[in-house]
Amino acid sequence: MTREERDTMGVVQVPKDKLWGAQTQRSRENFCVGIETMPKELIHSLALVKKASAIVNAELGLLSESKKELILSACEEILRSRLDDHFPLVVWQTGSGTQTNMNVNEVIANFANLKAGGKPGSHHPIHPNDDVNKSQSSNDVIPTAITVAVCLQVNERLIPALRYFAKVLYQKVDEFKEIAKCGRTHLMDATPLTLGQEFSAFLTQIENGIKDLERALIHGSEIALGGTAVGTGLNTHPEYACKVADQIATLTKFPFKSAPNKFEALGSMDGLVALSGALRTIAVSYMKIANDIRLLGSGPRCGLGELRLPENEPGSSIMPGKVNPTQCEMMTQVAVQVMGNDVTVGLAGSQGHLQLNVFRPVVAYNLLQSIRLLSDAANNFVDKCLIDIKPNIEQIRWYLENSLMLVTALNPHIGYENAAKIAKYAFEKNLTLKEAALVLDLVTEDNFDKWVDPHKMLGF
Repeated sequence: MTREERDTMGVVQVPKDKLWGAQTQRSRENFCVGIETMPKELIHSLALVKKASAIVNAELGLLSESKKELILSACEEILRSRLDDHFPLVVWQTGSGTQTNMNVNEVIANFANLKAGGKPGSHHPIHPNDDVNKSQSSNDVIPTAITVAVCLQVNERLIPALRYFAKVLYQKVDEFKEIAKCGRTHLMDATPLTLGQEFSAFLTQIENGIKDLERALIHGSEIALGGTAVGTGLNTHPEYACKVADQIATLTKFPFKSAPNKFEALGSMDGLVALSGALRTIAVSYMKIANDIRLLGSGPRCGLGELRLPENEPGSSIMPGKVNPTQCEMMTQVAVQVMGNDVTVGLAGSQGHLQLNVFRPVVAYNLLQSIRLLSDAANNFVDKCLIDIKPNIEQIRWYLENSLMLVTALNPHIGYENAAKIAKYAFEKNLTLKEAALVLDLVTEDNFDKWVDPHKMLGF
């Protein structure tokens, strides 16, 4: 069952039960590529942009109050996820996102016209271009909607997840602060530290990730709206750009601001590329943390075995009793996906030709996926792994007591070369450091006990 809708190219048959119009239907027929649809967060941000624009256009005397209210009612339905089925377009479309902008314009217009007693496709009383898209171009609307969606997801989803991650890491640092253990560099034995100090590195990585995001949001929150087609602001009121930015900030309770140079805002995506770089760095931190924890938890008998990780599910379909570090594996997979997404965003950001970068949809898709994955991974990893990690005190103590690198404490007293002789002799003869030192007659027993004390080697 279809109905007729019309655009500037003629008549198009549209599914009767859908609110989209002719341009959306043309996009469906012309871009049968992949299954990745435009993210819901972007659609909702577009509705928010349309809402803010309608409010400002009415305030400036460019849109009647009755039309404003009809547009706002449709925007609210979108923002409440009641019209999600009416946004079918794939990511792989025009690089400006024009068809998705028109998809939103058409749905808002048709919903509003139905509410006013009209028919879908009538363009009366609300026209998708003349009313819903007033003072706008896809070239400034789509960049603005991406900025809004990304910044809100970072602020409301990712940063809280990272703060939760940091909170539990802080608890572990405190819990493990007295546990001295063998350090490792190059995957080889090194001088000692505490398990708390080891976890403090993870904590600082996550805290730095939060700071990087907060810095990236400063430039990343500049919106392009008001630049229209090429950045000149053609067909807008002189006050529109600043007023609509203020309105979006009011509606979202986030400090969005009008981009000071609309030509830069349309022609480049440097702010989003920088934000993607911050996401990549967090992914790198995830990889480091997850890899270290699964190495320290390896075993239970033939690995390092310094940590006991939660046992969440069977690990093998053939080896009975095997349990794997699955949460760490989840984290590392998320990390490589986000790193790959950042490569895509960086390449897309480099392709701003003249007055418009036409890689917007793929940037939106990758950024929003990265934010969602990093947020979910942090929460899941904390709840299913980190919070229940326990130290294997016996194994940690054994490694520490048998570490050859405790010999480093002798350097100031007998010199590097003599200390190396003790370490090598102990390893070759399977002796303790103390036994080797006494056999080689390089240190007295009393001095060895005084100088080689792991707890004096921990930096506090």
